[in-house]
Amino acid sequence: MPNWGGGAKCGACEKTVYHAEEIQCNGRSFHKTCFLCMACRKALDSTTVAAHESEIYCKTCYGRKYGPKGIGFGQGAGCLSTDTGDHLGLNLQQGSPKSSHPSTPTNPSKFAKKIVDVDKCPRCGKSVYAAEKIMGGGKPWHKTCFRCAICGKSLESTNVTDKDGELYCKVCYAKNFGPKGIGFGGLTQVEKKE
Repeated sequence: MPNWGGGAKCGACEKTVYHAEEIQCNGRSFHKTCFLCMACRKALDSTTVAAHESEIYCKTCYGRKYGPKGIGFGQGAGCLSTDTGDHLGLNLQQGSPKSSHPSTPTNPSKFAKKIVDVDKCPRCGKSVYAAEKIMGGGKPWHKTCFRCAICGKSLESTNVTDKDGELYCKVCYAKNFGPKGIGFGGLTQVEKKE
């Protein structure tokens, strides 16, 4: 039967999807607001969607539900193998092979150390993560902390110098640690001897 007066039906809410609000996935149409993971309800886009038959999931939930299971597999999509997916309505224990080894608790201090062992910024002492890391003087710095210790000027690889674990712009470094005397820019006038 022809579909008079509108577009295709949404794969999630079954209402009409007009062209301006349509997202297509696996041959089905969705409203932009209905294009959500069926388990965790996170908004999806073309890079985060994983389709399974008529269902759509984010890659994390898809990996938990349909990815490889068992010892040696992280339950798919980078999840800890202890994550059962119960909070998302996923029953992952159905087809999972049972381990013949008794479960022994891991040493939590070793595990915690691996997670907490993040580089610290020498200026503020807080953790420096990869997205905000700039290397200078052989140490990781926050982008906002990567400044001259004297004048506060923002530094780049072309104008940074380091001394004793601290960063300086080339001007401040030359004034404070460079050669002194006439001809080196340290003195602007020759003092008169009286």
